[in-house]
Amino acid sequence: MMLSVKTALTAFLFFSPLAQARPRCPTRDEREWVTIWGTMPQLCEPANLPPAPFSLCMATELKQNETGRVFRDATLRQTVKVSLAASTLRLQISNAFGGSDLPITSVTIARTTNNTAGTSGVDADSLQIVTFSGNGGFVVPNGAIVFSDPIELSVEAQSVISVTIYLADGQTTNSITAHPGSRTTSFLVKGDHVADQDLGANATRTDHWYLISSIEAWVPKGASAVAIVGDSISDGRGSTTNANNRWPDRLLARMQNESSTQSIAIVNEAAGGNRVLADGLGPNGLGRIDRDVIAQSGVKYAIVFIGVNDIGTTATTAAAQEAVGDRLVAAYDQIITRLHRFGIAVFGATITPLTGDGQTYSDPEREKTRQKVNEWIRNSGRFDGFIDFDKVVRDPAAPEKLRVEYDTGDHLHLNPAGYEAMAAGVDLALFEKFKEGVWSMP
Repeated sequence: MMLSVKTALTAFLFFSPLAQARPRCPTRDEREWVTIWGTMPQLCEPANLPPAPFSLCMATELKQNETGRVFRDATLRQTVKVSLAASTLRLQISNAFGGSDLPITSVTIARTTNNTAGTSGVDADSLQIVTFSGNGGFVVPNGAIVFSDPIELSVEAQSVISVTIYLADGQTTNSITAHPGSRTTSFLVKGDHVADQDLGANATRTDHWYLISSIEAWVPKGASAVAIVGDSISDGRGSTTNANNRWPDRLLARMQNESSTQSIAIVNEAAGGNRVLADGLGPNGLGRIDRDVIAQSGVKYAIVFIGVNDIGTTATTAAAQEAVGDRLVAAYDQIITRLHRFGIAVFGATITPLTGDGQTYSDPEREKTRQKVNEWIRNSGRFDGFIDFDKVVRDPAAPEKLRVEYDTGDHLHLNPAGYEAMAAGVDLALFEKFKEGVWSMP
C-alpha cells in the first residue's frame, strides 16, 4: 500500500530519531520575562529637547494648532547596556508624558559595533526588525506604553545594544517622554536609516535618551531583577559619558562575578533632581513606585536611595527640617509596605553627605536631618536590609562631608572612584538572603 506524502511525512516526524532528539521549546513553566534594562521616563525639559532641526517650536515652523513638533522624518539611534544574557528580547516604548500621540514608523535593534556604548554603528549581521502586534509601526496614545513582539537577538550579560527608531511624521508636541541623564550619546539623522550599519560622522549627537523605557528578556526561571529608586547620584551625575561607570553599573559587574547573583538584573530607575515627597524633575518617588518597580518584570528586590533632594530643597529652619525628616521616614515606610505586598525585598541606602563650600544644600539643620533619617534607615528594622553608602564615602575626619578623593567638586555628587567604592560597599549576601522574597503579615 502506498502512503500519501502527508502520511509519510507525519510518520517520519513521529518516529524519526532526529525528530525525537529535537530540542524541546521552553515552556512558560521554565522561562519568564525579566527586565534587563530600564530607565525612569520623565517629561523632557525644554533645554533637553532634541537639537535643531529635530525639534521645532517657532510659530513660523509649525502647522496650524501645533504646539511643537519633534523627530519629523528623523531616525534616532540609542545604545543601552543590558544586564543578563538572553536570546529573546522585547522593547518597551513610552509615551507616558507625551502631549500627543506618538506615531512610530519603524524600529530595528542590533548589537553595537565592538560592544561599544554611545556609537552610531551596529553589527549588521545582528540587526533585527522590530514589530508591534505584528505591525512594523505603532501609534502610541499619549500617556501610554507599548511593548514590541518578541525579538530573536542573542546578547551577553553586560553587553551594549542599539535601538533605532524612525518617525516619518514626528510627534506634534514639545511635551515628550525622555530620560535626559542618560550619560550616553544618541544619534539623529534625517530620513529613514533604521537599517543602516552606521549613521555616519555627520549624525547629530545628543547625550539623552528619548522614548525608550525598558528592555525585557525571556530568561530561565530563577532570574530576577533589582530596581533602584534614586536621584542623580544613582543616575550617574559625575560619571563618565559612555563609560557606564555609575555605581549601579559597577554593582552589576560585581554581581556578574558571583555565581549567587549572576542571574539578577539591575534596573536603574533613578533621575536627577528626583524627590520622594514632591514632583520636580520627574514624578515624586512615592508616586512612581507602581510604574518603576512593581510594573517591571521579574523584580524581586528594590534599593531605595533617595531623599537628599527633599532635605536640600526644604527651608533651613529647624521646624521645616524636622517636618521633612518625619515625612521622609513615613514615606519610606509606605514604600516598604507597598513593595512587601508583592513579595519584594526592600533595602534602604543611607543618604550621602551634602555639606561643603558652595553647595547650596549645605546647612547645619539639613545635616541634622540627614543624620536623623540615616539613623532610622540603619536602626528602625523596617527595611529588609540596609546599605551604608554614607559610611562608605564620608570623610572620617569630617563625616558631614564626602571624602575628597570621591568628590566631583560640588560636594554632593561622586566621581567614578566614589561610585566604584559605593558598588563595593553593597553586601551581595542580601540578595541570597531574600531570594525567596518577603511577605507582609496578613
